[in-house]
Amino acid sequence: MQNQQDSFITAFFRLESAGGIILMFAALLAIVFANTPLAPYYQLLISTPVEVRVGALEIAKPLLLWINDGLMAVFFFLVGLELKRELLEGELSDKRNIILPGIGAVGGMLVPALIYLYFNMDDPIASKGWAIPAATDIAFALGVMTLLGSRVPTSLKIFLTSLAIFDDIGAILIIAFFYTSKISLTALVVVAVCTAALAVFNRCKVVSKSPYILLGVVMWVAMLKSGVHATLAGVVLAMFIPIKAFDGTDISPLKSIEHDLHPVVAFFVLPAFAFANAGIDLSGVSAQQILHGVPIGIALGLFVGKQIGIFGLCWLFVRLGLASLPAGMNWLSLYGTAALCGVGFTMSLFIGSLAFEETGVNLLFDERLGIILGSIASGLAGYAILRVSLPAEQSTQQTTGAQAD
Repeated sequence: MQNQQDSFITAFFRLESAGGIILMFAALLAIVFANTPLAPYYQLLISTPVEVRVGALEIAKPLLLWINDGLMAVFFFLVGLELKRELLEGELSDKRNIILPGIGAVGGMLVPALIYLYFNMDDPIASKGWAIPAATDIAFALGVMTLLGSRVPTSLKIFLTSLAIFDDIGAILIIAFFYTSKISLTALVVVAVCTAALAVFNRCKVVSKSPYILLGVVMWVAMLKSGVHATLAGVVLAMFIPIKAFDGTDISPLKSIEHDLHPVVAFFVLPAFAFANAGIDLSGVSAQQILHGVPIGIALGLFVGKQIGIFGLCWLFVRLGLASLPAGMNWLSLYGTAALCGVGFTMSLFIGSLAFEETGVNLLFDERLGIILGSIASGLAGYAILRVSLPAEQSTQQTTGAQAD
């Protein structure tokens, strides 16, 4: 059983790391497109109108919003599945493994948000982006960590992944409570009915995936029309997918869907999102634009805030005896991981699009510039610190010792 779990964790990290590399390539490709004669074609692609109509029901959006509202709902569905599995059977099922990454995630969201607000408090529109630097991109972060090879102990990867899961929970709550538009009660009633039906399916031990997925699609459409962001439908749906098989087989519906979705999200959904959202025209960028409150607040929130928030609270809790460092980790490797969490690319871009899409003021350039600068600086700093803190010989010994324990 332990070998199977180790195999699953190893496969997960390998998949996330490869996805992170493809994610980097997709983002770089978008920037290239946006800064070459291909820019008009890039804009034409992401603004292509796509319409679905069934009777009086119509969903008409540009391709960019289909990606942000539709494909990202699949991403959040996978996040919800991972969260449920981790809480019931995984690393987070043991309360001792929750405290340190959980408190690190709190600090890693609170301090960056405060730094951003420090630079933008006087601007009521810009201040809406306070949550942008609070996010961590697990695919990018693991992709950078993978560049260090086998010297990285598994405990460090698990800590980073657990922290990112708590970070995702925070992002889900932020989207639900702070980034919603006008509420449609009729649509919310449909969402409530779908949720109740999903609960009945789960209670009756229905293991077939089709009824859940069909109701999930209906709920996504209703959520889209309700004013609550549609991606949250993915999280709600995931909570009702059974983790146990009740049909006499050993195939878990939740784990089966999670296994099938991982490559789709890692190699298609997230790269498509990065390509559609990372295209920023860097021509004529001035120092004044870089030092504007939005990009400087985001960049410093990601680069400085994540390091102070995550490392500071983790250090405090360990010193107070309320938590302990995982085997194979030291203070410098914890600090390097905290720096690496400043790579907030995917979720930061997503929250940024929600924060500014209805303000009537175009701050997309400012937030993308800040995200790119902060994420690059954090990725380089995290890599450099971990490279120093995890020499090959020491890492091998630590990993071996952890396995022996």
